Amino acid sequence: MRDDTKDTGIAGKTFVLATDLDGTFLGGTEADRQGLYDWIEARRDSVGLVFVTGRDPAFIAHLCEGRGVPRPDYVIGDVGTTIARMGEHGQPQPIPELEAQIAALWDDAGGRVRAALDGAPGLTLQPTAFRYRVSYDLDPAHYDASAEATIRAMGHDVLISDNRFFDVLPKGISKGPSLLRFLDRFGIDRARCLAAGDTLNDLSMLLAGVPAVAVGGAEKALVAELAGAPHVHLAEGIGAAGIAEAIRTFALHPDPQR
Repeated sequence: MRDDTKDTGIAGKTFVLATDLDGTFLGGTEADRQGLYDWIEARRDSVGLVFVTGRDPAFIAHLCEGRGVPRPDYVIGDVGTTIARMGEHGQPQPIPELEAQIAALWDDAGGRVRAALDGAPGLTLQPTAFRYRVSYDLDPAHYDASAEATIRAMGHDVLISDNRFFDVLPKGISKGPSLLRFLDRFGIDRARCLAAGDTLNDLSMLLAGVPAVAVGGAEKALVAELAGAPHVHLAEGIGAAGIAEAIRTFALHPDPQR
C-alpha cells in the first residue's frame, strides 16, 4: 500500500507558503501574480507550497493543468476538511492518517444536514458533493440566522464568509486546525510558514499562531477580527502582491521577491 504521508521534502524547505486561493494567491494584477509564481518556481528547492482553500480537489487539479499556476506540494481543501498531497499526475490524494479525525467528527452527516436545512430561507445548496462538509450560497437579503442554531444543535460548526457563503463543518475543524495538524505531522517549523488569506473562512488559519498575512482588499470583517494580532501583517498589496510583501516583512526567505 502506498504511504501517502511519506515526506516529500517539504520539512527541509527554508520557507513554506500556506495560502488561500481566491482573492489571495489568485488575486491581484496579472503582473503581480506572475511575479510571485515565477519567484516560487525558481526556488522550488527552498520554497514549499500548500493551498489552503475552500475549493475542492477537482477544482485544484483543473487549476494546475497548464494554466501557469504553480502546483502545490500539498492541499488543505474544502475549508480544512480535506488534507491531501499532490499526486504525480496532478490529482490531490487524501491522506487517511490526517483525515481520520475529520471523518469521525463528521460521521456521514451530509444527508442529515441537508434535510435539516431543506427550504431554509436565503440558503441555496451548492451542487458539489463534498465529503466532510455541506456548503450553501447565502443570500443576505433573505437569510434567517436560525439556521445557525439548527446546525450547532446537531453538533457541527457554521462558517459564514464574505457574507455569501455558508459552510457546515465538523465541530472544531477548519483551515487553522488542519494546517497545524499538517505542519506538525510533517515536522515543519511553524515559524517558517506563512499563512495568507482574505476572507473570514481564513480567520482560524491566520490566528493559528504562524506568521500570517491578510492581503490588501481583504474582507473588512476579517481585518477587524485580526486587529492587534502581533503575528499578522495587514498588507497593502492586493492578492499576490500582499503575499510577497509579507514574505519580505517577516524575512521568511533569504532571497525575497523584490
